[in-house]
Amino acid sequence: MSEAAAIPSAQDASVAANEQALPVIRLPMLDSKRELFAYEIVFQDDAEDEATLMRRALATITDGALARLVRGNRTFLRLSHELLMEETDVLQHQPRFGVLLRPEAAADAALVERLARMAQRGCPLMLDAGDTTLEFNPAVEPLLKIVQFVRLDASKLDPATLRSRSEYLHARGTHVVAGHVDDHDTYHRCESLPLQAIQGQFLLKPEPVAVPVLAASRLSLLRLMKALQEGNPGPVELGQIVRDDAILSYKLLGCVNSAYFALPRQLKSVQQAAIFFGAARLRNWIYTMALSGTGDRPPELLRAALIRAHMCEKLAQHMPAEQREMAFTAGLFSLLDAMMEAPMDFVLWHLPLAREISTALLENKGPFAILLEQIRAWEAGNLRGGEVQPQLIRRMAAIYLEATQWADHVYAFADQRPN
Repeated sequence: MSEAAAIPSAQDASVAANEQALPVIRLPMLDSKRELFAYEIVFQDDAEDEATLMRRALATITDGALARLVRGNRTFLRLSHELLMEETDVLQHQPRFGVLLRPEAAADAALVERLARMAQRGCPLMLDAGDTTLEFNPAVEPLLKIVQFVRLDASKLDPATLRSRSEYLHARGTHVVAGHVDDHDTYHRCESLPLQAIQGQFLLKPEPVAVPVLAASRLSLLRLMKALQEGNPGPVELGQIVRDDAILSYKLLGCVNSAYFALPRQLKSVQQAAIFFGAARLRNWIYTMALSGTGDRPPELLRAALIRAHMCEKLAQHMPAEQREMAFTAGLFSLLDAMMEAPMDFVLWHLPLAREISTALLENKGPFAILLEQIRAWEAGNLRGGEVQPQLIRRMAAIYLEATQWADHVYAFADQRPN
């Protein structure tokens, strides 16, 4: 079954999102080719206690909900000592789900024995070592003997220690993940290390450049985006703008005619799609499909932009329809600098965006800036139960779940090519 076919319909996604969604986010780990290696599931702080949340997480593994959130990819999550000792049999039947462990777990002989049996039965184990000394350290050796992966904190280790520790683990046959790689200088240092994957905020940031230069393909993309903005084009004009791009039209029509939207009839042209969905909405979807053409950028970056776009639109439900469409654009374009590998002001100079959008992206002001700040706080796990109303966290959880389903569906079509 294709990835697109595995995504539920829009109605199913809405129903799922309206159920009490787990307050979690998925954080990607990327391999040397910047392709997805694994996700980490991180729990948002919630009114529920941690044990209850973790039990719910195990239940969603059983019923398949968590597998849908991560699209069946390898995934790691942290579980309490009690759950690891009592209720982890479900993980032995789900070899794509693994457990993140803290170094102090090595001191619990009963837990180490339990973990060893899990590893023998195929459960992936990752030691989240942080900056703990690992070389010839008897305090962590019981875990190092059974885990397949170790994550190091690149923000806390100096370059020499990060290199020597990575090489030490690699020589032992252990796969190494560099975590907290939050800038491009650190990322480039990691590229030369024997690492299985890299994880951090570098993915969402543009790489600093002395003089921004856009490749021809990106200039062409910006010209398309400019044409989509100028003169507020209607259905006929939208059809004319994309009619000479067969791949873009193929992706767009494939997406809108998919089972996700459950249309009563097939739409055979961009003009028909614009009439059915509305010109503003279709313009946003053309942006989405066009941005997938920046093929040298990590796929998880476009997924992140799509999730932001959908979340921004949902959080703007109290606004007029026109502003909801602009909220989508603001969310999608909030990572445009990272996708274009150029400063945001340089990129937006080429685009005649509405003042509300450009102000949010350049000055962090206005109603859309407030929405984007809320989304970034959610992405970073900074919505805390003691500081934020539990109802908001639950609403954000439902919106995030729906946004990931929508983004994964759309990306599955954006990444397609005609046969």
